[in-house]
Amino acid sequence: MIFMKYVFRYLLFTCLFGFTTYTLTVQAQQKYIIYLDADFSGATNSSLAIQQGITTALAEVDNNIQGIQFELVSKDHRANSLRSRRNLEKFLVDDQALMVFSGLHSPPLLANKSFINDNKILLLDPWAAAGPITRSASAQNWIFRLSIDDSNAGSFISKKAIEQGFSKPYLLLEDTGWGRSNEKTMTQALQEASIKPVGLSWFNWGAGKNHAKVLLRDIKASGADVIFFVGNSVEGVTFTRAMVELPENIRLPIRSHWGITGGDFTQKVTATEREKIDLQFIQTSFSFLNDNISTLAENVLALGIKSNEGLSDKSDFKAQTGFVHAYDLTKIVIAAIRQIKLTGDKNQDKILLHHALEHLIQPIPGLLKTYHRPFTPYSKQKLNAHEALTIDDYSMGRYNSKDEVVLLN
Repeated sequence: MIFMKYVFRYLLFTCLFGFTTYTLTVQAQQKYIIYLDADFSGATNSSLAIQQGITTALAEVDNNIQGIQFELVSKDHRANSLRSRRNLEKFLVDDQALMVFSGLHSPPLLANKSFINDNKILLLDPWAAAGPITRSASAQNWIFRLSIDDSNAGSFISKKAIEQGFSKPYLLLEDTGWGRSNEKTMTQALQEASIKPVGLSWFNWGAGKNHAKVLLRDIKASGADVIFFVGNSVEGVTFTRAMVELPENIRLPIRSHWGITGGDFTQKVTATEREKIDLQFIQTSFSFLNDNISTLAENVLALGIKSNEGLSDKSDFKAQTGFVHAYDLTKIVIAAIRQIKLTGDKNQDKILLHHALEHLIQPIPGLLKTYHRPFTPYSKQKLNAHEALTIDDYSMGRYNSKDEVVLLN
């Protein structure tokens, strides 16, 4: 009898301990973390803009979905693919980390694409534009993009330049996967218009101004009437300031990818300097500076200012594209979460969420547009399945005297 009493007490203790352990486990899963793996060192404006867009969309639901708190944690990969890989590895062992947002740079995603897909890391891309990012070589595709797609961007830049009367473009591209993907699409678009580039030059990150001046003089001597530029803010500053310092008769118009808008371009190239050149760059077709913005946009603007330090007016939104894309993409993610029942198990929930993203039922109102089934199941026959935007969502823009991006069409 005494023996049975001790057995009963042991079983009771075991059950209570097990229940307590289970309860603590459940409580530990009442928070999910969203990683933002971006370049907060060299492309600060774009990274902060993405951070602010995510924060604002989460603020609309008080950072709480189905009773689970969502917290954003920012990681600085400093444009280094290996450091980005390490951030992804940390994500994998973090039981509370559910998804990763990426930043401006394409090379870290291109370098780590197989790792992302093989490990089923749910990755949301609100900026990086290289075409192959969302085109997996296998059936596993865990990268979803709401941004410009370089499969279309080079074509759009080329066609807009041709519409403006240019016929002798020179391609000046950074020597990365991003630059090479644009070389292909720009050349193809020009061929369709029976135009051949006058020349092509590659440059590396960190190119110097003296080298840039020599290169720009050679480009002028080639007979080019416009430069197609693909590079980020640091190199954009170098080549633009080099152009400004050349004699006026040597300066050429520049039609650029949007990489130049992700850093401190306007602080390094002043409005007075920009007046001396003809510079336009690709954007997507929404801006808080647009006339007659919607009630939704007005509300998002007000909430963005309320939810983020350093924002007090629409002119404070630097690299505004990053904010817009990150906000819309987070809204889509929230809609997908609401379409499933979160379990608190990271591995199970990411699979449910991946499926929901590809099978969204309700339309989602965003800043750029209302999204109707933005993503679909991926296959090699449906290469655009994880692209939320199309070429119809693109525009060209320029900087005004207040360092703001103004859309041109």
